Amino acid sequence: MTVTATSPGTGAPPAGTTTPGPARTSRWEYPALAALLLATGLSYLYNLSANGWANSFYSAAIQAGSVSWKAFFFGSSDAANSITVDKAPASLWLMELSVRLFGLSSWSILVPQVLLGVATVALVRTIVRRSFGPAAGLIAGLALAVTPVFALMFRFNNPDALLVLLMVAAVWAMTRALDDGRWRWLVLTGTFIGFGFLAKQLQVMLVVPVLALVYLFAGPPRLGTRIAQLFTAGAAMVVAAGWWILAVELWPADSRPYIGGSQNNSIIELTLGYNGLGRLNGNETGSVGPGGELPPGGNGMWGRTGITRMFDQMQGGQIAWLIPAALVALVAGLLLRGRAARTDGPRAQVLLWGGWLLVTGLVFSFMAGIFHQYYTVALAPAVAALVGIGAVLFWRERSRWWVRVAAALAVGATTATAWMLLSRSAEFLPWLRWAVLAGGIVATVALLVPLPGRATAVAAVLAAAVGLAGPVAYTVDTLNTGHAGSIPTAGPNTGMFGGMRPPGMGGEMPGFLVGMDGGPGGMPGIGGGTEGMSGTNGNPGGMTGTNGNPGEIAGMNDGTGGTAGTTDGGTGPGGGAIGGAGGRDGNRRGGPGGGFLNAGRPSDALVALLRENGDAYTWAAATISANGAAGYQLATELPVMPIGGFNGSDPSPTLEQFQQYVASGQIHYFIGGGSGPGGRQGTTSAISQWVADNFTAKEVDGVTLYDFTAPK
Repeated sequence: MTVTATSPGTGAPPAGTTTPGPARTSRWEYPALAALLLATGLSYLYNLSANGWANSFYSAAIQAGSVSWKAFFFGSSDAANSITVDKAPASLWLMELSVRLFGLSSWSILVPQVLLGVATVALVRTIVRRSFGPAAGLIAGLALAVTPVFALMFRFNNPDALLVLLMVAAVWAMTRALDDGRWRWLVLTGTFIGFGFLAKQLQVMLVVPVLALVYLFAGPPRLGTRIAQLFTAGAAMVVAAGWWILAVELWPADSRPYIGGSQNNSIIELTLGYNGLGRLNGNETGSVGPGGELPPGGNGMWGRTGITRMFDQMQGGQIAWLIPAALVALVAGLLLRGRAARTDGPRAQVLLWGGWLLVTGLVFSFMAGIFHQYYTVALAPAVAALVGIGAVLFWRERSRWWVRVAAALAVGATTATAWMLLSRSAEFLPWLRWAVLAGGIVATVALLVPLPGRATAVAAVLAAAVGLAGPVAYTVDTLNTGHAGSIPTAGPNTGMFGGMRPPGMGGEMPGFLVGMDGGPGGMPGIGGGTEGMSGTNGNPGGMTGTNGNPGEIAGMNDGTGGTAGTTDGGTGPGGGAIGGAGGRDGNRRGGPGGGFLNAGRPSDALVALLRENGDAYTWAAATISANGAAGYQLATELPVMPIGGFNGSDPSPTLEQFQQYVASGQIHYFIGGGSGPGGRQGTTSAISQWVADNFTAKEVDGVTLYDFTAPK
């Protein structure tokens, strides 16, 4: 700790204020840090290629941005810039640069994400170390690295990896501002938040109130200066995000791609609607289905909302393991620093991490719109940091009876949580839950009584083993398993949103729309399988489809539907394979064209046909939905137009625009079989019908093609 003696209001701490400085470096610290970071990097690189294209929706956009700077800037799904992904593009940029350097491959896409993961672990360790010492920092880094959902998402190409790194970077800059009150740290904090917006839009804003309130309370300068500094940080945030938004808004709409996910071709609408308030209240125009609370029991399409949501069947195994310990550590840390000066750095850091955990956790628990299990990765840094802080505080203050009680409570609650989570996957290492239970009981009792130093150390090691056993096991399972599709999950399979899971399906979300392997259908009123809406050839289906047969939603667009998520999604224009988007290994798909949640693997003959003279066209082909197009685009490395965007529900292009593209010879083929929840109505349905009425269909390896050079 260092003591400064400078005047208030000058941007430095007032006289007599105690602020944290860099802790002394122990001989063991750097070797331990190197081991942690090296182990994290190597383990995350292990089996990386098993993930294939990971989220093919983003992989197709990465391929597009690697060959077109315009697609790079806007985040277009295809190099011909018909439509963007439904996010701002910053998360794609590093991966696109990697593909430009090393060529298109799974590794060139995913290795940058692994590096972001190692950087995030290192940064969390650095932040925690500054106030609580090297042991706390290393424990926090270790806890973060073995969090299952963290290991999943930093081996995947969704935007969450860059988002989480930038959120942690903002906390780092704020801790530096809390140390000395200098303006530059506030500007840097706002800059990190602004770039976080360009990664995943409004989700980054969940930490902004926490950062602002903690600095307003604990910042070193006088109150007026603190307020002015926060306004400056806000201005930096607006500039860091606003330059791109302004460019998109001012760019002529007819010379840029359509803004995917919006209904009015507006990045502002996308930000405030589909990716904004709609996520909170469930009112999301163009979404894959209804949000909010659905009967019976208020169980919505995205799972039951409520205070225990992070512990339920769907989210628990991803993130919940150490949340009880983190909450106990939060309370204990505040009590232990309760009488410190207003500017106390350690307490401010506890407030930062605790506020992050509470605000983000509560929003996730009660949001009624689209919510996927992997979103919980945004909680991982806060949980890990509080666990590292708590472990060191409990050890240092173990002579106090109430601290021993708090430590025992943390271990006991962690043991109970691990038992509950491991019981949901009873066939996965069935002995582990019993070992955790026995060890947890012993450690809890041992921590309650004052023991000799060596015995206390043994109890602490046992408590650490109990707390990390479940997350480590789930993380190892995640590393050993390939994950592909739009909604990945970590660890062994325990459930899906709405609490429904097809038996025999692994931990991967794709495939939920079909009653894969004869299991029950996925979302209420969607999918095939034994409980989905079946219906074929345009006939409305009931709620009773049988044994994974036709996987359509009400006979979508006259398609015949996929069978158990394993065969082609249909023969009608735009009909078929919404289901079967891929199993846990990413190999089970709805046919060559894939499905709504994952791309397919077109045959060599089909790829050769699309490539033949493909460079002569703006788009080698067009099909309904982005994932329907992604498989063909990644296989041919030629632009494929994703009609309707991700869900097939975006009004892009209009029927008139599409007819003009065809008339001017810009599209070679229309590929039937691609679809999405929005693909059965509106613009996409009209385009499919117009194609069927005016062009002759032919089959190529089970896929229906319409050649626009050969009208009826």
